[in-house]
Amino acid sequence: MEKILERYDRYLYADKQLVGRDISQSENWVLEHAKLKARVEVLEKNKRNFMGEDLESLSLKELQSLEHQLDTAIKSIRSRKNQAMFESISALQKKDKALQDHNNTLLKKIKEKEKKTGHQEEQLIQCSNNSSILHPQYCLSSSRDGFVGRVGGENGGASSLTQPTSLLPAWMLLPTTNE
Repeated sequence: MEKILERYDRYLYADKQLVGRDISQSENWVLEHAKLKARVEVLEKNKRNFMGEDLESLSLKELQSLEHQLDTAIKSIRSRKNQAMFESISALQKKDKALQDHNNTLLKKIKEKEKKTGHQEEQLIQCSNNSSILHPQYCLSSSRDGFVGRVGGENGGASSLTQPTSLLPAWMLLPTTNE
């Protein structure tokens, strides 16, 4: 019987401590809520002041402090903006350099193709100067992809397309006639 009473007393004592903790915890929550509510009100007032509202209630010292805080914030914002602009300019300069390099490469390729085209134009002019009627071994025809090649020649005047010898587009060629 004594053991049962001891257990009863222990549980009763533990239960009283839990109830006491619950009451103290709820009091702590009420206190915490009041502190947080006051903090939110101060922050909202500061926000309104930073936005230029409700300035009438501020003293001269508070206005000077607010002005100093705003000046510091503006300096920080401008510094970050300048840093972002410099990073952007640097990235654009790198991109410009890459595009210029690519453009130069393309210009070199165009000049090479123009040299090849100029050589073939000379051959075409010579062909037309030598004879008013083009012989099959000197005629040029175009392929599907727009490149120009000789037809006939060494293989006895057959009308097969050999390796392209010119880069003239098909629309620049004189029409060939098969006789």
